[in-house]
Amino acid sequence: MGKIYEAIDARLERFLLAQPVFFVGSAPLSGEGHVNVSPKGMSGTFAVLGERQVAYLDYTGSGAETIAHLRENGRIVVMFCAFDGPPKIVRLHGRGRVATPADPDFGELRTHFPKERTLGQRAVIVVDVHRISDSCGFSVPLMDLRGDRDLLDRHHEHRGTDYFDEYHRTRNATSIDGLPALPVPGSD
Repeated sequence: MGKIYEAIDARLERFLLAQPVFFVGSAPLSGEGHVNVSPKGMSGTFAVLGERQVAYLDYTGSGAETIAHLRENGRIVVMFCAFDGPPKIVRLHGRGRVATPADPDFGELRTHFPKERTLGQRAVIVVDVHRISDSCGFSVPLMDLRGDRDLLDRHHEHRGTDYFDEYHRTRNATSIDGLPALPVPGSD
């Protein structure tokens, strides 16, 4: 039987931080737009900021759907599943916002994540959580974690600032539905 929580307490925080992967869901306002679900991982990229606030470090990647959806409407859900130990699924529904390195609060938000994780970072996603719930997770498979993949880090370490600027401008400026995502420098 599922439970609704008033806040992220110490026990729930330990569960969230112990999961090696989480999933982010978002959608545009348009019924014609695409719903997006993104897996997120790499140790140290998720943080609990308060009883009703979480954040994750967002890296340069193939799309910018979550960023575009948050800029348009703010709706987001973050889901965690236990793949070992007792079965459990936790969902954090809320309103999200995007803090890019150009934003004044990015530096303070960035302190919640490991210093060495800087290659390819494009934003910190902050979620003000309004609904915290769990469910049984009885059908979630048991899996053994072999470790984080280092492919993204290795890919990013061979790139310079110009590469990321160009990538953000050409591949992360809009969503697949044409919504604005990352700001394009000099477009204001």
